[in-house]
Amino acid sequence: MIERDNTTPLIELRGISKYFGPVRALENINLIIRHDEVLGLVGDNGAGKSTLMKILTGAHQPTAGEILFEGKPVHFASPHESRLAGIEMVYQDLALAGNLSVAANIYLGREPVRRQWGVFRFMDEKHIESGSRELLERLKINIPNVKARVENLSGGQRQSIAIARATAFNAKLVIMDEPTAALAVKEVAKVLETVRNLRAHGVAVVLISHRMQDVMSVADRIIVLYEGTKVADLERSKTTMDEVVAYIVGSKGNFAEARAAAEE
Repeated sequence: MIERDNTTPLIELRGISKYFGPVRALENINLIIRHDEVLGLVGDNGAGKSTLMKILTGAHQPTAGEILFEGKPVHFASPHESRLAGIEMVYQDLALAGNLSVAANIYLGREPVRRQWGVFRFMDEKHIESGSRELLERLKINIPNVKARVENLSGGQRQSIAIARATAFNAKLVIMDEPTAALAVKEVAKVLETVRNLRAHGVAVVLISHRMQDVMSVADRIIVLYEGTKVADLERSKTTMDEVVAYIVGSKGNFAEARAAAEE
């Protein structure tokens, strides 16, 4: 595992605002993502979660504010630039090629070349397969055959492959957009275990999810957005699902009053 200065945050967002014409999507968001942590990012539909992550990955440009990466100001003009820095995003649609093998999907677009003859490039199939096996073993993802076509795998296995692909090339941060949506209970458990294994291998994770039980299961901290503003930054070990939900729906004041009344 690479030695890092963990006193400096991996990512720091300062005063991030985003307007689409007169519509406010985000207002003055300050956010820290630390090395080797799982950060739960939650909020109701339209709270600004996806917009904030698209700004971080360069898909959107902020109206105001700045991004620091390992303590240095950066400007990502595109997702390609953020990917080069080590930021990967796994979208809900996964963007996997069902007719290709597990190994081919993991290396898709970054295939090592064994040799080239004119315009013809010959992929290093042995390297692709052995590298895929090593990656899956390291993340404890159980895919018996890396030659299997992705379209024949379960939803949980496909999600794990998408995560593995995101981490295959020195990722420092993986952003996951609803990774357990529409999965069976057993498959959800496997994906969450993959998230834990990423953290164990020094990869930070941002988990965007409406499934609060998943967030409470793996997150170290939980950030709550409400109507484009950050309303809570909570240590998971010091909060409850009820409190997080109260922030999400905008009734934290009512929640605090009810809890105080119950303690009297």
